[in-house]
Amino acid sequence: MPSGSAARIPAHDETHEAFFSSPDGSGRPDAAPVKPLRILLVVPTLETGAADHGVVDLTRILAIAGHHPIVLSRGGRLQDMIAAHGGEFLEANVASKNPFVIVRNIGTIMRIARKYRCDIVHAHGRAPAWSAYVAARLAGLPFVTSWYKGFREQNPFKRLYNSVMVRGDRIIAGNDQLADLICDRYGVAADRIDVVPATIDFKRFSPDSVSPESVDAVRRSLGVAPGTRMILVAGRMIRRKGHHIVVQAARRLKDMGMKDFICIFAGEDRGRSRYMGEVWDLVLSSDTADVVRIVGPLDDLPAAYMASSVVISAATQPEGLQRAILEAQAMARPVIVSDLGAGPDVVLAPPAVPEDRMTGLRFPAGDDAALAAALIRLFSMTDSARLAMGQRGRGWVSGHFTPPNVATLTLKVYADLAKHWRIA
Repeated sequence: MPSGSAARIPAHDETHEAFFSSPDGSGRPDAAPVKPLRILLVVPTLETGAADHGVVDLTRILAIAGHHPIVLSRGGRLQDMIAAHGGEFLEANVASKNPFVIVRNIGTIMRIARKYRCDIVHAHGRAPAWSAYVAARLAGLPFVTSWYKGFREQNPFKRLYNSVMVRGDRIIAGNDQLADLICDRYGVAADRIDVVPATIDFKRFSPDSVSPESVDAVRRSLGVAPGTRMILVAGRMIRRKGHHIVVQAARRLKDMGMKDFICIFAGEDRGRSRYMGEVWDLVLSSDTADVVRIVGPLDDLPAAYMASSVVISAATQPEGLQRAILEAQAMARPVIVSDLGAGPDVVLAPPAVPEDRMTGLRFPAGDDAALAAALIRLFSMTDSARLAMGQRGRGWVSGHFTPPNVATLTLKVYADLAKHWRIA
């Protein structure tokens, strides 16, 4: 296990107070840093992905701690949040995989690093990481990468393309599962990897923040009748999320005579693959159009979680730390995840924990029969048992994925780099 895994700070560690004056991480740090760092964060887009939200969260953490975050990205719907959180947004097409654009972006990043006198370059994606890596080396700056998922390596070219993510002086992994994957796949020294989880807005994603009227409104808008179990799959419509596995499991549930359930696929389709069409073809061929609906992103996601009986991740490749699973547990919803969708540090499930401690159920990735069985098991529980499972999930994530925890771990990475490179 990488040393970063052991660096996970307990939920109520007193060292949190050294960074934040308020328990939710919204206040100023009690002590200003010796030297504010200027950190260039390079991310492909600022839309809805894990890296996109991760950079927004990181901007807030750095600004609160007195540092100067500069975000270079193609931009998107989240870009206004950079300035709102105290950062500076610069636009460039760093999302492009075109080799000529990547080379051109090396010069762009070097000019920005000189102009803003950046101390650290931090990449959140493979295409911008290549430009950022070369620019950081030419400029003599420390380079950091963040992993939000496990990348497929179906051929030597893909392995080379992905390898830039392990060229950082420090590598940040979203959870222990990803840290293990990085070590096993690339033989990276454990002391270069830090496990830093994501965090979410626990004020927004709280059962107390959602009214019964909002829940009813969401169910009506989705056409979910009273008494119908709503199975929510939140996340982009891409193959690795495993929507096709959910469709196949829904077919099995119908074959077993289960009624009064509906699967809601709530996620963005960027139209860059044929996967959406393949899912629709599967829905039609499996005769599940009556129990599967693809609705796109939802405006009131907290209410959608509350309207759900269960939230699923059927990921078919290592997903790192999925924000949707954290949000669902924060909303006290039971979850069912594949063994690649979330690790034991995110979802407590048998046999790793006894049933009176579980926050969800786990099934082997790609096994639609096992997913159907997990759904049957969950729906066979008493209402009080499912409620207790959801409450344990909220307690688990609110104790381990809070802004102070994440801020403490993140700032330690930068502080260690600054000390090693004699920045501060």
